[in-house]
Amino acid sequence: MTYAAANKVNEYNQVNRVSGVTDADPHRLVQMLLEGALGKIAVAKGLISRQDIRRKGEVIGQAISIIAGLRSSLNKEAGGEIAWNLDRLYEYIQGLLLKANLNNEIALLDESASLLKDIKAGWDAIPPEMRKKQEPRLATA
Repeated sequence: MTYAAANKVNEYNQVNRVSGVTDADPHRLVQMLLEGALGKIAVAKGLISRQDIRRKGEVIGQAISIIAGLRSSLNKEAGGEIAWNLDRLYEYIQGLLLKANLNNEIALLDESASLLKDIKAGWDAIPPEMRKKQEPRLATA
């Protein structure tokens, strides 16, 4: 693929991401954030394997930022114990990611991904009728 063609594909993908975010409900936005964090972790694993340390740090930093966004969306008053538990779990995941970045440890990235997959599975299992009852400021994500 030529550089120009690759650039057009990237532009198309960017438009799709932006329109997906614009059209998404709060439930879907959390799903997208979780998918994004998982994607960044997968990329970071490959970068560690290829010893691309600079890029690995950037990508893990992006994953940490996504997790920070998820933490900041928690409404602990409305979400109660679930929201508090998620906050602590997100904090733990951020710590794992920091350690993985400092020590180039794929096992810590794997643990982070496993925890995020569990959260995502729970989030994906929320019945559609319950999703509509959420307030705009997410109660438990």
